[in-house]
Amino acid sequence: MDATDGPPVLKLGVQDAIAGLALSTEAHWNQTEEDWRIFLREGIVFGIRDGARLVATAALLPYSGNNAWISMVLVSGTHRRRGLATRLVDACLETARKNGLTSWLDATPDGAAVYGPLGFTPTLQLRRLKLEKSAQATEAAPSAATLEALCTRDRRATGFDRTALLTAFTQRAGSRIVAASGCIALVRDGRTARHIGPLFADRATEALALVRAIAGSENGPLLLDAVASQAAFLEGLTRSGWTIERPFQRMRFGPATIAAEETPFAVAGPEFG
Repeated sequence: MDATDGPPVLKLGVQDAIAGLALSTEAHWNQTEEDWRIFLREGIVFGIRDGARLVATAALLPYSGNNAWISMVLVSGTHRRRGLATRLVDACLETARKNGLTSWLDATPDGAAVYGPLGFTPTLQLRRLKLEKSAQATEAAPSAATLEALCTRDRRATGFDRTALLTAFTQRAGSRIVAASGCIALVRDGRTARHIGPLFADRATEALALVRAIAGSENGPLLLDAVASQAAFLEGLTRSGWTIERPFQRMRFGPATIAAEETPFAVAGPEFG
């Protein structure tokens, strides 16, 4: 069967959040139903069904400055190697092209090998790290910070205005923005682990101190997506018990549209940038 044959590519709605969550859960990803609702409400999510069952997805989430993030490229194990992911990514790229958007994504090594020939250019690299915690939290929580302060630092580091996204994160139960010594970070719930990021700091030592303070005030496992070029930060995390789970390659399709003023120490996640 040709890759363009088969069931049609559909636009999904908020009523598909649970079905999308089933796909990301099957892939052992950390997204929650609330994450899916962000994509379905603020972006465009394409899907393919086999009968009534959702078996593949890809999302395009617009940001400011004519940029958009491609993510949630998922295919059920029962429907892989049928060209479904290619069809869905093509739908995202075509939508971005029609709207004059530069597309970004964070790819696994296997994904990067596919996206490169399509015209995606590598930019920075990420490392997904995990800290397993079973003991009770023993330290006081870091000081709280404002959403405005987080959004300001986020714009400096990404070049995007992501106020809507960060607001949605902080309005969730359990989310908190913390700061110390010029550092600031967001901590939020995931499906299986709490996530730290984005995280901004002037120096690695201060970023590491904030992560230690967060970890000391949290129960359960933590995830963090560190920028690989922040070598001292990455090395400090691994020395303190964090383990690298997988790399990601950030890639851009189209011309450069931003000039970031700083490099973050950790990002919001490969699905959000």
